[in-house]
Amino acid sequence: MTRKAPGPITIDRVRDLCGVAARACWAKGGEDTVVLSVGKALSITDAFVITTGSNPRLVRTMAEEVEEAVKLAGGPAPLSIEGLDDARWVLMDYGDFVVHLLLTEGRDFYQLDRLWSDADRWEWQADEALA
Repeated sequence: MTRKAPGPITIDRVRDLCGVAARACWAKGGEDTVVLSVGKALSITDAFVITTGSNPRLVRTMAEEVEEAVKLAGGPAPLSIEGLDDARWVLMDYGDFVVHLLLTEGRDFYQLDRLWSDADRWEWQADEALA
C-alpha cells in the first residue's frame, strides 16, 4: 500500500518531481508518458507518472534513471519498488507520487490512462539536453 512520505511536501514540489521522473523516462526512451493528478480521488498519493517501455531491459533502465534523477533533484528515495524481477510493470512508490513503468502490452491491457481519465493531466516538458 502506498503511503505518503514523511515530512511536508507541497503540491508544487510533487508536480516538479513528477516532471523530473517524466523527463527521466523520456530520456531513456519511454513513450506516451503522462502525469496524472489523482489526489482528489485517492488519499494515499497525489499523482501518477505513467510511461511505456518496449522491452523489460528498457523498463529496468527507466526505473534506474527515475531513481537517480529524483535523487539528484533533491527528492526522496522510493519507499518501495515492485516488479523489477520481470520488469513487465514496475511500480515506484515515492509516497506523494507513484511512477508506473509498463511494457506496451501491460499498458494496453490495464489502461491506467482510461481508468484515471477524469484526473487532471499535469504538463511536463521534455529536456532536449538529456537526449
